[in-house]
Amino acid sequence: MLKGKNIPKERTIDQTFALLAEGYNYLPNRTYRENSNIVQTRLLGQKIICISGEEAARAFYDEGRFIRKTAIPKRIQKALFGEHGVQVLDDEEHKHRKGMFMSIMTHESLERLEKITKREWRAAAGNWTKEEEIVLLEEAKVTLCRIACEWAGVPLYEDETRERARQLFDLVDSIGGVGPRYQRGRKARKQTEKWVADLIRQVRDGRLSPAEDTALSIIANHVQLDGELLEPDVAAVEVINIIRPTVAIAYFIVFGALALHEHPSVRERLREEDGTYSKMVVQEIRRYYPFAPMLGARVRADFLWEGYAFKKGTLVLLDLYGTNHHPDLWEKPDEFNPDRFKNWKKSPFDFIPQGGGDYDKGHRCAGEWATVKVMQVFMELLAKELEYEVCDQDLSYSMVRIPTYPESGFRMRVLNLKPKAISQFAEDIQK
Repeated sequence: MLKGKNIPKERTIDQTFALLAEGYNYLPNRTYRENSNIVQTRLLGQKIICISGEEAARAFYDEGRFIRKTAIPKRIQKALFGEHGVQVLDDEEHKHRKGMFMSIMTHESLERLEKITKREWRAAAGNWTKEEEIVLLEEAKVTLCRIACEWAGVPLYEDETRERARQLFDLVDSIGGVGPRYQRGRKARKQTEKWVADLIRQVRDGRLSPAEDTALSIIANHVQLDGELLEPDVAAVEVINIIRPTVAIAYFIVFGALALHEHPSVRERLREEDGTYSKMVVQEIRRYYPFAPMLGARVRADFLWEGYAFKKGTLVLLDLYGTNHHPDLWEKPDEFNPDRFKNWKKSPFDFIPQGGGDYDKGHRCAGEWATVKVMQVFMELLAKELEYEVCDQDLSYSMVRIPTYPESGFRMRVLNLKPKAISQFAEDIQK
């Protein structure tokens, strides 16, 4: 029988209500209180092991130790992820499906994404100058929906854009939701899967011909290990796994605007410096502000980690937010400081805003490159090409709501596009 050191344990029947009350701080509170990167608790009636930090993440992404298939709750699959998608696969099946996603994230594809993003952000900004004020969160959803669909080869008509943007955003916003917020996510899941599954059928019977290098074409024609095409509804889940995370960048966009508002010196440096600094700013936004709180996996087979016993079938939660603020990994982790990424060692296990591990072989999000690219374009636009004022509002955000954002959505008045932006937009249109 596997024996190990005693895991620090909460003496409680169940901590589900504490999780709802503490939100992003639930796991960090426990590891801090126990002065340990591992704590055992109980959630929804079952024993849970919570882990945090770089070495914890390294162990968590060891596929010999953990499986994902039974770890993601059905309520999350039925709203956020969809069923039978890449997130719940393991072993060769996961590697094969992940390879499909990696084939979408080519250098040429990301360059095309960058061009689309620049054009659409500038077009949106031009429209913002005509409004008395805008709510950046709402405008970002719509602009990102346009970007995502064009990049993925998904046809999108202008009169449906705001509705599709809302549906895709509702999928993400359902993560920590209960009641109406979760039900909106469930409804949006059915609507978006029906929409995209129909597009998959149109591609397969020749009624729709997206470019061969787009996600819609690649996924519609993807052959599984058994030699069969994906079922249309499963293929729809995977196409949504491309466009949904792109729309979800709206959370980071709003936090990016908040960062420049609260740190004027960062905005000044962005105006003057090249893309190296803008990437550092983007990475710090993703590290500092809360997005995904945790990820789960189940123990594949009994093993020891740092002297602690992990038994087969146990659910383990990796603390994403806590790892990104871990004092052993980050100097002054609760300060916003893009310069910390100047000498970052680029470990796939210490900086995990969208999960960790390796891109090619592991479970790290294949869309992370796209997230950084889209955010860089926006942050440079905001700093270098727009003249704007931030409206009086409450810009605080809840650490209990998951996912969170400033409740005001960041209200701003866009006064002008600078001459450089106008000429660049004209060039974008000609191209």
